[in-house]
Amino acid sequence: MSLQIDFTGKNVVVIGGTSGINLGIAETFAEHGARVAVASRSAAKVEAAVAQLQQYGGEVFGGTADVRDLEALQALFKQFQQQLGEIDVLVSGAAGNFPAAAMQMSANGFKSVMDIDLLGTFQVMQTAYPYLRRPDASVINISAPQAFIPMPLQVHVCAAKAGVDMVTRVLAMEWGASGVRINSIVPGPIAGTEGMKRLAPSAALQAKVSESVPLKRQGTPQDIAHTALFLASPLASYITGAVIPVDGGWSTGGVSTMMHELADVLNPQ
Repeated sequence: MSLQIDFTGKNVVVIGGTSGINLGIAETFAEHGARVAVASRSAAKVEAAVAQLQQYGGEVFGGTADVRDLEALQALFKQFQQQLGEIDVLVSGAAGNFPAAAMQMSANGFKSVMDIDLLGTFQVMQTAYPYLRRPDASVINISAPQAFIPMPLQVHVCAAKAGVDMVTRVLAMEWGASGVRINSIVPGPIAGTEGMKRLAPSAALQAKVSESVPLKRQGTPQDIAHTALFLASPLASYITGAVIPVDGGWSTGGVSTMMHELADVLNPQ
């Protein structure tokens, strides 16, 4: 049997899909024929993303919600159900980050990232579940290497993303019998994203990051989008509960040394 990655007639929802990696994912699904809906907190960003996605010729929808607000999420998914019908692919990618040493971080700052990344991911998945097309629906969470590699200035993100990956694995167990597959993608350093601009704000630091990657380059949003496309396709029909680094080998060792160098620059003692 020949299998092709074709999402014509499929419905894809990307939470956080108005910029960076997540917008790249939404664009790639649109390129492959999917009907796409994107959401974020900013109505202006949603409007701009919808206009950008419409160039691929398919149906595109947008909505606003803060992933920390359960009632807003419930209203959002009800809206998307009315516009799209059942959801074939859900991508949960809302995230927050800022570099800060633990002793200089407020409890509110720590809580904010936990609420966006961890609580937000859980609430997105829980709220979306009734609208997933079961069996065969695919859920993809966007994680980070902080989930399994301790990094200075990132205690809040390390805690939150580790939780995201465990939510992925537990719900893959709980929802497996219904035919829903759930996986995490762990992006490495992705050029041009807000996260990389914050963690490596100068050209010199950007060059150091690239050099620390075994493949000697930063990734692109398309690198992550192609992995999402694969995971949501029939080619990955027996993959669930997986946490997949897409990082050019960065997590094999370069990330730890690099983050210590970045910490010395961003938080000099």
